[in-house]
Amino acid sequence: MQQCDFAVIGGGLVGSAIAYGLASQGHQVSVLDEGDVAYRASRGNFGLVWVQGKGQEIPRYSQWSMRSASKWSALSQELFELTGVATQHHNPGGVHLCYSEAELASREVDLDALSQATDRQFSFKMLNHSELHDLIPEIGESVTGASWSSWDGHANPLYLLRALHAGIRCHGGRFLAVGKVKEIRRNGESYVIESNHQTITASRVILAAGLGNRELAPQVGLDAPLIPNRGEILVTERMRPLLNLPTTYLRQTGEGSILMGDSHEDVGFNDGTETPVLAQIAKRAVRALPALANTRVVRSWGALRVMTPDGYPLYQASESHPGAFIACCHSGVTLAAAHAKCLAPWFAGAEAPSEITPFTAERFHVQTSIPA
Repeated sequence: MQQCDFAVIGGGLVGSAIAYGLASQGHQVSVLDEGDVAYRASRGNFGLVWVQGKGQEIPRYSQWSMRSASKWSALSQELFELTGVATQHHNPGGVHLCYSEAELASREVDLDALSQATDRQFSFKMLNHSELHDLIPEIGESVTGASWSSWDGHANPLYLLRALHAGIRCHGGRFLAVGKVKEIRRNGESYVIESNHQTITASRVILAAGLGNRELAPQVGLDAPLIPNRGEILVTERMRPLLNLPTTYLRQTGEGSILMGDSHEDVGFNDGTETPVLAQIAKRAVRALPALANTRVVRSWGALRVMTPDGYPLYQASESHPGAFIACCHSGVTLAAAHAKCLAPWFAGAEAPSEITPFTAERFHVQTSIPA
């Protein structure tokens, strides 16, 4: 039976970022991964490090996203120096495209309200078509303008995941392919975690298994009301530089491919693709960038987001099972730096980040207003 300080259940972006943060602090960490039979939301991630527009209902989510975005460059450099894996992180700002004057005006009102709610910490700029054309010369004529924020950027989620896994090992952590975790039980001051292939004993356990947390959470006195939501993505052949900054549904990778996304579909646990949805994604992309019209698509995929009923994260410590925690979100790339540098210390005994206070499961069970 293997023993460790922390067992992190789930080897995706959320679990790996937390495990990396803990391992880099000197803790003995074991990441328990189900294997390729898992839904693998991390490997279907679009790759945005994105702030603008987030947290309009709960401004602390915007502040949490900004805290992470501000730490992203340092995390990326740290991982590269430690592992030699470059995450391809770039922070040129990002744009949200608008197709009418009314949409542009509405966008400005919403973002200004968000800026006020964060004491102007969140900043943005509205661009007309001419100003947007200066940034993206290939932009379509039907695009009226855009909002731009310096907070936004993008990275390669697969390289990020690879770098985190390598970083965990560099700091002495273990990545264990244990299959599905079946049982978590308290044994004195420790937890015994039974899986298909192994038994692990840990002083503390962190549930970061995405949609799998729905079954695991009740075993440690927690609730995980999570819902799958499918997003589909198209990938083009490698192209000449067309986009030097990302949009909410188009970005050019370091290798030159254009990623086009993303749908929001309530289809249960079906992580496949559907031709009509992909056709709409392509149509919208060509409207934004007409140069894509004759481009060859080389790949497509679907992946399941891990969503709570209100779309915001879930972070909570168990009251009935001391040392057990849960962490769920659908922004594993954006929040990777905050998870590694701010959330991990909380699991190890530091004070919880103030930004995460609203994000317990209690908000789904009581009729009270959520603190801003």
